[in-house]
Amino acid sequence: MPQQDSPGTSPHLVDVRSGRTYALDPLRWRGDDGAPLTVSPLPGLTPSGVDTGTRSLWRYRAALPDVCGERPVSLGEGRTPLVEGTWDGERVLFKLEWFSPTGSFKDRGSSVMVSALAASGVREVVEDSSGNGGSSVAAYGAAAGIGVTILVPEGTSPAKVLQTRAYGAAVDTVPGGRDETAAEALRRSADTCYAGHNWHPFFLQGTKTLAYELWEDLGFRAPDAVVTVAGAGSIVLGCDLGFSELLATGQIPRLPRLLVAQPAACAPLHAAFQGLPAPAFGPTVAEGTAIREPVRQPEVVDAIRRSGGDTVALSEEAIMAAARRLAASGLYAEPTSATAAAAVTLFRERGAIRDGETTVVVLTGSGLKAPAATDRLLSAAGTGKGTGGSTGTGDGSGAGAPAGDGAA
Repeated sequence: MPQQDSPGTSPHLVDVRSGRTYALDPLRWRGDDGAPLTVSPLPGLTPSGVDTGTRSLWRYRAALPDVCGERPVSLGEGRTPLVEGTWDGERVLFKLEWFSPTGSFKDRGSSVMVSALAASGVREVVEDSSGNGGSSVAAYGAAAGIGVTILVPEGTSPAKVLQTRAYGAAVDTVPGGRDETAAEALRRSADTCYAGHNWHPFFLQGTKTLAYELWEDLGFRAPDAVVTVAGAGSIVLGCDLGFSELLATGQIPRLPRLLVAQPAACAPLHAAFQGLPAPAFGPTVAEGTAIREPVRQPEVVDAIRRSGGDTVALSEEAIMAAARRLAASGLYAEPTSATAAAAVTLFRERGAIRDGETTVVVLTGSGLKAPAATDRLLSAAGTGKGTGGSTGTGDGSGAGAPAGDGAA
């Protein structure tokens, strides 16, 4: 039975919508009423709490729940480069999350989630994904000796399916799109442990290490703004968790502004934040963002508001132009993560990015993850019209790849 939340209790799981709390059990991934859960705020780190002898996100283990076993499942995730660059003539810092073991930021969440499940004795999991989340869970399941089944919708990127299978995971194709795949995963969760990266609260504990890492990267201070693409919003929520813990501990004076980009063809978070009507949905080259109903949408919107942040929706042309522009500077990002770079132009025009401040642009995944999409955008280089700008809201009519599983 759920407990009543009270100040000073030990770490626990909480449903922020109702206030109901539950024991800190890695096998529980949602509340009794079906609501998503998160881990209650944990004590933030001071610089002396960073285990500098560990070259992975586990250097921040003191800020993570103590349920991950003596030897967590790690492939060296985290400690990704923070590279100085320019966009529209202004200095920005690109966080290259594709240096993660499977090529995307999802490894942060998978490492913590799979470690907690393995320490709880789990030997088999099921996950629904059409991209980076599935391949990441497959890799960490292989490292932990856990059997993994990944459910994918029709039209999933062959490169990502191949990577998932290479790790030894079973890949089952589900007729239909992302919604049908998620429904099938929930049905199977009655018999097999569900390791859904959009649902599991311990996945967010892994993504929050991005906030701690940026704080350390910058000499133990926070950036002024973090620009990211969002599908399910796990980077937004992870940054909110991590920076909020650092704020509560007195390590930073304020939360960084969370500036969130989505393609106009699939922009439910943007619509909710801006108070716009429910958007029309269409295919997008930013396949990792194509989630029509993010599980944690209210929490993502609240996190953006709490930080003083903002959202934009971008045209397909702007996203493709940004991917080409990044590649021309030596940064080979998949179109999904290039969406964040494309958004910088609009955020600067609005004043959400300000001269002289420290702005981090998170590039979530490698161009090697999306060869077909990259080939299309290069083939269109002669006719592409974007230069990092945006339609603002867009009509969702841009051609692109099939729906994906949420980049961030």
